[in-house]
Amino acid sequence: MTRKDRQLGLFEDPRDEPTRAVVDPELVELAKRLPPHVSFGTSSWTFPGWKGLVYEGDTRMAALTKSGLAAYAKHPLFRAVGIDRSYYAPVPEADLAAYASQLPPDFLALSKVWDEVTTYVFPDHPRYGARAGKKNLRFLDPALVNDELLPPYEKSFVAHTGPFLFEMPRVPKLTAAEHADILEAIERLLAALPTTFTYAFELRTPRLLDARYLDVLRAHGAGHVLNVWTGMPDLAKQMVIPGVLTAPFVIARLLLPPGLRYDDAKADFEPFDRIVVPNPTMRQDVARLCAKCAETGKKLVVLVNNKAEGSAPLTIKALAEAVLELEMAR
Repeated sequence: MTRKDRQLGLFEDPRDEPTRAVVDPELVELAKRLPPHVSFGTSSWTFPGWKGLVYEGDTRMAALTKSGLAAYAKHPLFRAVGIDRSYYAPVPEADLAAYASQLPPDFLALSKVWDEVTTYVFPDHPRYGARAGKKNLRFLDPALVNDELLPPYEKSFVAHTGPFLFEMPRVPKLTAAEHADILEAIERLLAALPTTFTYAFELRTPRLLDARYLDVLRAHGAGHVLNVWTGMPDLAKQMVIPGVLTAPFVIARLLLPPGLRYDDAKADFEPFDRIVVPNPTMRQDVARLCAKCAETGKKLVVLVNNKAEGSAPLTIKALAEAVLELEMAR
């Protein structure tokens, strides 16, 4: 996916017809049985390959960008959605207002925070030019978040804004000094952010996931994102870390299984219309996490990427079934 693809706006094209939602009675009944404290959603929604699973009618990219979110929100198992485009640039207020107009009440959207904020050391990639390999001087800069990122949400999207997701790219060869610097930056940022919104941090560097990091999050009511991502401990190991559920809410993101590269998964799994690599262990871990959240009175949002198993909508159906199966067995 190119930068241009990621930055797709809400194009107006009179040739486009609204995308419609698939209505599946089996999923409607499944959704009715789910416990109310859990919400499922996917990482973004503009996937033409979901035709027949989520969408019917016009599923061209332009149509999905323009009206796909409204159809997505009608899916019985979807009560949340990830906004991934915000990782590459702030989302304009007009686009957020258009999103809001397509969503029903209480439908949550979890936006990834701009990588200009969350990157500690810029990766060695041509995209970053002369900054590649260098420390980001605006890492977790409160002014950047408060002045450039949050105002559009405050004006047009408060009712739908779920926790902001601070996805922290991997820090190679993390030193003790860098570790301390990152924790101080998280503390400083959270102290400066408004309580209008909630916030969650997702790590890609396992050594950062320690008691000090969790204490910082807990002190500010922020969450740790339990993730399935190659290079991080699996979900079961993260779940049993003492004090890992640091906030009244819990976010789980199912992204990329261990040992699998993003580009390889994309090539193997497209057009994301079927399960390619089923992961029953991951499904059971999510069911156990759902039960744990019920016991502790916490709300759970599970966001699923197509790369988790091959098709996020079908993974969510399997997750819902796993949650109900565990409930019946308890």
